[in-house]
Amino acid sequence: MEKGKMAIFSPFLRWSLAACTLAGATAVPAQAPSLAMLDRLEKGSWQLRERGKDAVLQTICVGDARRLIQVYHPRANCSRYVIEDTPDAVTVHYTCPGAGHGRTSIRSETNRLVQIDTQGIAEGKPFSQAIEARRAGGC
Repeated sequence: MEKGKMAIFSPFLRWSLAACTLAGATAVPAQAPSLAMLDRLEKGSWQLRERGKDAVLQTICVGDARRLIQVYHPRANCSRYVIEDTPDAVTVHYTCPGAGHGRTSIRSETNRLVQIDTQGIAEGKPFSQAIEARRAGGC
C-alpha cells in the first residue's frame, strides 16, 4: 500500500481499536433476576384456593416463597427462566425433566396475599388454574 493511503486508514484503525477497547471496558455482565417480590412475602402456612371459590385446594408451609412458582411440581428438580421480575409481579417458565413444565405468574397484593396464574403439563396432563394464596398463620 502506498505511504499516503496508509496515513488515511491509520486514524480510522486507531479510532476503531479505541472504540472496541472502550466498549469492552464498559460492558457489564448480565445479572440473574432476583425475584425480590417473593422474598418480601411472609413465611408460614399459606392456603391456596381456586380464585372465586371457598374450598382450600392445598395448604403449604412456605419458608421460601419461590415454592409458589411450582404448585404442580413441588418436589421436581426444574430449570427456570424468568420472564418478568418487577416489584409487584413475577412470571417464570420452568421445565422439569421427566415431570413436565409450567408457566406461573404471581402478583402480590400484600406480603400476605398473592394471585397466582399457572398452567402447563404435570404427570402427562395439562393444567391451568387461577389461585389466590393467603398466609394463614405459622407452620
